[in-house]
Amino acid sequence: MAGGVGSRFWPMSRRNMPKQFLDILGTGKSFIRSTYERFLPLVPKENFLVVTNRAYRSLVMEHIPELDPEQILCEPIGRNTAPAIAYAAHRLRKKCADARMIVTPSDHLILNEAEFQVAINECLEFVADHDALMTVGIEPSRPDTGYGYLQKSDSNVISRVKCFTEKPALEIAQAFVDCGEFVWNSGLFVWSIDSIMRAFETYLPEHHALFTSADDALGTEREAEVIEQVFAECKSISIDYGVMEKAENVYVRCSDFGWSDVGTWGSVYQLSQKDRNENMLSHDGCYAYDTSKSIVSVADGKVAVIKGLNDYIVVDTDDVLLVCPRSDEQSIKKYIDDVRFDKGEKYV
Repeated sequence: MAGGVGSRFWPMSRRNMPKQFLDILGTGKSFIRSTYERFLPLVPKENFLVVTNRAYRSLVMEHIPELDPEQILCEPIGRNTAPAIAYAAHRLRKKCADARMIVTPSDHLILNEAEFQVAINECLEFVADHDALMTVGIEPSRPDTGYGYLQKSDSNVISRVKCFTEKPALEIAQAFVDCGEFVWNSGLFVWSIDSIMRAFETYLPEHHALFTSADDALGTEREAEVIEQVFAECKSISIDYGVMEKAENVYVRCSDFGWSDVGTWGSVYQLSQKDRNENMLSHDGCYAYDTSKSIVSVADGKVAVIKGLNDYIVVDTDDVLLVCPRSDEQSIKKYIDDVRFDKGEKYV
């Protein structure tokens, strides 16, 4: 899934170049390229499908040139994760009716890829023998309020999910971590085509009917036209809210492979190298004086001199400068709305 805008990384992530196509962590590869390479040992390249906004089709081809154009499924409008998954599932069913399906965001970080592959293979084996909707759960290392939590039914590596809790308050997140029954919801899913189709038919029947009506057009020259109509009529809803929180056959594979959704500037700060004053500086052209615990990101070839900041975010692009306390980063979406209201779409 590669259709998001990544607005929490504004102004680096923009509508014309969102987070999944950026190298925010300085690895030398974009998030989407790293995701593709991570799954190559598990999935033949001809079995990849990328669901993205149609505005990003050429970017996907640029970052993953190994894909054929028909492997890129273009959403005419963003409708959240459930319609995106339904589109891919129907296309995949047409190619292989008994397929097993892995759903992954395109912009996450995995540090231990060997352990990651073990976990995904175990999920694939489980759904081959069970009517199960699998999610990959991450053992929590802290009471993070930015993640969803899953409650396990037992202490086994694979267990049935009791309940979902989306982004709890800090004291509740702390209780979840302390009790040991909860894991983070990674947004990684594994299931058979039969299982996810039955789930859509049961819990999102309108979505199921809409995409079933498009089956004959999939893989033909009529696909784009028909999908345009389907998405126009399709309700925006996440797979978690629409299916996973309602289904009774949801299982979690508990894992610990160095996962992060890299969802905020704060998470980038945690994952990045820092100087002796705990500053994250994008390159050696950043000079920080009497400054600590701050994020400074400027373009290569530009010199930045920063003095007297503590716990700040400074991000400078060609046309936007953001300076705000790290504690206020949840307000970035408000800043975007204000800029959009005054200046239109040019700077967002």
